Amino acid sequence: MNKTTQLRKNHKAITSQKLIIASVLIGFSAVFLAVSLKKLTEHYEEILFHKANANWFLFLVFPLFGLSVIYFLREYLFKKKENKGIKEIFESTGSPTKRLPVYKIPSHFFNGLLTVIFGGSTGIEVSTVVASAAIGSVAQQKENVFKRHKTELVCAGIAAGITALFNSPIAGILFSFEVISRKISRFYAITITIAVAISYTFILLLDEKPLFEVVITTWHLKAFPYFILLGLLAGVNSVYLTRCVIYIKSKFIEIEKYSTKIIIGSLTIGVSLLLLPQLYGEGYHAVKELFFNAQNLTFSTSFAVTVLGILFLKPIITSVTLASGGDGGVFAPSMFLGAFLGLLVAVILNTFFNANVIPINFMVIGMAAMLSASIHAPFTSIFLICGLINDYTLFIPILVVCLISKTTAQFIYPYTVYTYKPKNIN
Repeated sequence: MNKTTQLRKNHKAITSQKLIIASVLIGFSAVFLAVSLKKLTEHYEEILFHKANANWFLFLVFPLFGLSVIYFLREYLFKKKENKGIKEIFESTGSPTKRLPVYKIPSHFFNGLLTVIFGGSTGIEVSTVVASAAIGSVAQQKENVFKRHKTELVCAGIAAGITALFNSPIAGILFSFEVISRKISRFYAITITIAVAISYTFILLLDEKPLFEVVITTWHLKAFPYFILLGLLAGVNSVYLTRCVIYIKSKFIEIEKYSTKIIIGSLTIGVSLLLLPQLYGEGYHAVKELFFNAQNLTFSTSFAVTVLGILFLKPIITSVTLASGGDGGVFAPSMFLGAFLGLLVAVILNTFFNANVIPINFMVIGMAAMLSASIHAPFTSIFLICGLINDYTLFIPILVVCLISKTTAQFIYPYTVYTYKPKNIN
């Protein structure tokens, strides 16, 4: 063996050792960040939501306060830079020079928390993803040997964060591949596996419970045509969500004064919450209540008006939340919409067509279908939703419906909120 070959082997060995150490640190940091953000958000969102339910005027006050605090934090603490969500990750991994700076970690952490607990109709998932990606990016900047491994370390942070949020290591791995990286290398496999293993071990030690306590007993083959219908509807509805976000953001960009954006945004959010309190924050409180009552729900005019109002208003209020300065993305809104869409389809089928379908199954499948169509990541959606309920009974129908919803959405509109680029931007 000549000297050059030996040096190359030594270099690879050193790089591998340092990547392993970095992956351990990234995994631990990402899971700590994700769990902290999740716990804080759940705790304070519940408190403030109950306060607003008891005092209706708080539905108007909370969004104004939350968006204003986020604005002042950005102006005086976070270098006057707006958070762009997952597009920031694409910009970083797609360029050899761009980095996710360290201040993006607290920026997304606090802005995501403030957005949701004060009623902004989005979720902390994207805030967690970008903050976790920033952890990986910062680690990459610390060592010269990591120059070629920015994507690997960024994806390690993302995968660990998703694993912690949804109690699903497979969803973490698939999301980092399907949405961010789209390619696999030896170093990629090493960093992702280690970071996810650290994250999942931490979750097991904490004995984290599934977000939704749902009992899935069975599913029937005769329901497959109805599942396909749900997949088609989810694909169409996801395009409505995507187009709302893109359109409303483009209109808010034209508003020069930030104070005007905040006032318009908070008023829109506040009035929507007065009409439909289920839209408050992530909306998981409403989904949990639906799961509890789904089997006993029957079709009525008030039920239909409420659900249709939610399906119409949720994309608008989510878009306004993001356009007026809130931090977040379409993860939680997609799952929220999918649950209500699935329930509506099931209740209509049972009432008017005697289909005898299981409403809870349609809610779970609807959540996966909407998420798959919104982010164009069907396999991530399958394992993510199954991880949320800690049950894989519906794996096969979820797989089929997720592929149908994603294909439908892509056929109607080929972009997601992450991949769309305005025509005036190169």
